[in-house]
Amino acid sequence: MEDTFPDLGSLSDEELKAMIDRLTTEETEVSYRRRILHGQIDILRAELVSRLRRKHEDGEAVIGGSDVDRLTEILAGRAAGLRPAEQVEDGEGSATS
Repeated sequence: MEDTFPDLGSLSDEELKAMIDRLTTEETEVSYRRRILHGQIDILRAELVSRLRRKHEDGEAVIGGSDVDRLTEILAGRAAGLRPAEQVEDGEGSATS
């Protein structure tokens, strides 16, 4: 915490208030950006669902090999950047390979 945060005891009340204001503003901006991204993701997903429904109605294959591969990755925990099950820490706290 020393690298990213100053010694709070050495700051004046005004410096603390300024830091609070700056971080509050930054958090508000990040939250706004996150809401925008979530909205864009929702719109894209809705479009994809609409296209898949049309394909299904037209008798086309809705699920392909790449979809199955992606699902396999998700179920294996690799989609979120998690390590494969073989590399999860064992009971002694060391990673196995």
